[in-house]
Order: sequence, then C-alpha cells, then structure tokens
Amino acid sequence: MHFSIPETEVCSEENGSTYVAYNIHVNGVLHCRVRYRQLLGLHEQMKKEYGSNVVPSFPPKKIFTLTPAEVEQRREQLEKYMQAVRQHPLLGSSEMFNSFLRKAQQETQQIPTEEVTLDIWLSSGQKVTVNILTSDQTEDVLDAVATKLDLPDDLVGYFSLFLVREGVDGSLTFVRKLQDFELPYVSITSLQSPEFHIVLRKSYWDMAYDGDVMDNRVGLNLLYGQTVSDIERGWILVTKEQHRQLKSLQEKGSKKEFIHLCQTLKYYGYIKFDPCITDFPEKDCQVIVSAGNNELNFHVKLPNEQMKEGSFKVTRMRCWRVTSSQVPISNGTNNPCSSAKCEVKLELAFEYLMSKDRLQWVTITSQQAIMMSICLQSMVDELMVKKSGGSIKKMLRKRHNGTIHRSDSQQAVKSPPLLDSPDPNREQVVKLSTKLNSVSLRGISASNSANDISSDDFHGNYAFEGIGDDDL
Repeated sequence: MHFSIPETEVCSEENGSTYVAYNIHVNGVLHCRVRYRQLLGLHEQMKKEYGSNVVPSFPPKKIFTLTPAEVEQRREQLEKYMQAVRQHPLLGSSEMFNSFLRKAQQETQQIPTEEVTLDIWLSSGQKVTVNILTSDQTEDVLDAVATKLDLPDDLVGYFSLFLVREGVDGSLTFVRKLQDFELPYVSITSLQSPEFHIVLRKSYWDMAYDGDVMDNRVGLNLLYGQTVSDIERGWILVTKEQHRQLKSLQEKGSKKEFIHLCQTLKYYGYIKFDPCITDFPEKDCQVIVSAGNNELNFHVKLPNEQMKEGSFKVTRMRCWRVTSSQVPISNGTNNPCSSAKCEVKLELAFEYLMSKDRLQWVTITSQQAIMMSICLQSMVDELMVKKSGGSIKKMLRKRHNGTIHRSDSQQAVKSPPLLDSPDPNREQVVKLSTKLNSVSLRGISASNSANDISSDDFHGNYAFEGIGDDDL
C-alpha cells in the first residue's frame, strides 16, 4: 500500500474557527481526512505501547499559527511519518494503527454505524449478498461471506476480497486487495460509482495449496469457478485440443480433473493487468504484465511493432519500490497541477539481476502498480514460509472465535456454465455471468518462442534474501 498526503484543506468547526486538515491517500485515492492533533494522539499511543525507540519521530508542535510554508513543511513531514509507520513490520500491521485508519475513514465519509447489505461477487459471476455493519472491517466481511457460502474456517484464509473496476465492455481491472485498515462498505460507497465491485478470489500463488481447497466441496466450487472464469477471459492459454478435453471433463462434472488439467496450462493462477508502459527493453514500450508462478511475465510491443515475451523471477529481484506523482491532465496548457486538473501517476520499479554482476532497474507505469507490488510481496511471503519449512496456514490470520454465527440459509456455490467452443467469428453475448469474465489482451497477442526476449536478458543467478532456485 502506498500512503501519501498530497494536499491539505482548511476546514471550519461549528464555532466558526478553522483548522488545517491533512488528506491521507492510499494508492492515490482519498482514504481519510485528519487533523494534526489526531495523528499526534496516535503517535503518543504507539510510543506508550511500543516505546520511543521503535516509533518514528513526529513533526513538532508549533506555538503560533502556521504560515503557508510551514503547513507545506508539516504536510511533507507527516507524509514521511505515515509511510515510515506503514512500512514498519510491527507498527504497520498493528491493530492500533489499523483501527485509527478505519475510524478516520468512517468519520471522513460521514457514514454512521448501522446494519446494511453488501454485494460480493464470485469469479463465476454469482453475487453473494451479506448482512454486515458499515463499521465492519475487511476480515469481518470475509467472515460473513464465508458463513453465507458455508466455507470452513480453516479455508477462509486461502481467499481474499479484491476491489475491481468493470469496464463498459465488461472487462475487469483489479484495483487492489482490500486491507485490514479499511472498511469495505465505506470504501466501495465512497467511490460513488457502479463500475466498482468487491470480488472473492483465492489469495495464494503456489498451486500445491489447491489440494487443500479442493478437499472441501465449497472450496472446490470456488476454485473451479475461478479457473473457468480465467479461461473465458483469456488469462489461461488453451489450445483447441485442450479446450476439447476441458469441455469433456466439464460435461462429466469432473471438477478436480478439470483443475488438474488446467494446472498444466500456461498462465494458470496468474493475474493479468491492463495494458501499460515499460522502459524495458526500450523506453515507452506497451506491455501486458501478468503476475504468477513467482514472476512478472511481460508481453511487450516494441516501437517497431515487434512482439516480445519474457519473465522476471521474483527471486532475482533485489528490491522494488512504488512511486506516485501528481501530473497535469493534458489540456493544451502548461499550468501546474490543481485539484481539478491533476491525476496520480503510479510507477513500479524493481532492480533485477539481468546477468552475472549486472543489475538493472525496470520500470512499469501503471495505475495498477500497487496491485503488482502486493502480488510480488505475497509471492515472497509464500517463498519465505516454504524455505523455512512452514505451511501457508501459518500465514493465515487468526480467526475471531464467536464473532460470526452460521446462518440456516447458506448460499450454495453453483457450477459455472460449460465452456463455449472457441469460434473467432462468433459474436460474444454479454450477460451477467460473463461480466466478471471478459478481460482480454486487447489486441496484443502472445508471442511465439521465436520472438521471445532472450533468456540472457531476463534471467540471472541472483537469489532474493537467500532464496535460490534450489529452494523453490
């Protein structure tokens, strides 16, 4: 998650006095609006709980009213403070920090605590409606969905809630994974747009964990529906013969065998991102980025229209970073950014060992840069657990006992419709069940092996934090 405080506002109190509010953005979107004294109160609480030597330094108080220059200085200092806290392994994941952000989010959006219904979409296109409180955090909503579907407690952690945006053509863009510091109902409501949805999807990368999920009927149906969806939207590459085999298994109701066959296909379990721009292998190249199998896969369109494909292994990335900047929207003028004429530019950059003793930075300019970063981090987390001899279950969050009760009217997870036979001349019919299943490569086709970027350009022998190829 990328925290920033790009702007301040002068707000009025009921008695007519004014104060400066600091707008905290997450991934370039306003999350909450807070005062200096609120952040100071959080700082004092964290110092008391964790000690002054752990908590970052906080911008000092001022006796007199701040000048505009001093307000700007404080904004920059508070931004660095919030980023330092979020990046701290202890503070950033603490309930104290997360609860502060949840409360501030709810207060900023002025949404009272009350009972509401919230729609959660499955990959199959089904919609699950759950009864929650507006103040329920992400974990609570995930629990409510699991209860409605009758998904066992020990499998809930294998899934996560994702915020997605549906395009006018039915395409689907993954915006981010919902975090512990936000309230899903408030997050989706504050966007004030029907194109945004919350989707349930598996949250792990190693297909070895599919076995745990498929041992349960509900888990099997969820994974099966997601796999069918990924094939329909073109995320998993399928030949005509493989398509015939899959349709045969589908007609027989052989869901496990269907998934096992899909596990052998290219890009199984990957998340595909919208077309964006990269500086590799040349500046301003169009690229389709996919995340999966402990790598970022590139389908690059070079300036000469030539197509290239290659992969960057997470085990060969020394580090990565996400940066954001305010850039003016092109309007034919050279005016600087203003709140009405400015947009956030996000970039993911990673340092990669291209060959022995040769590190190089690769940059991706994409509004999904944060989501890409989250994917990389979760891959590393899984690899570290595997290297230590642990289990993914050790990564799963602790369950809240007694907070959720099973409903007598649990919703069944239905099987998705049969795969349609591939026919490029057939006009696709857009229906509800396909709205979440129609992301495509948008005209940039996969390259063949003859056009692949050479392995010398993409691969090296670097090990990330002690994880080498022999450990995978």
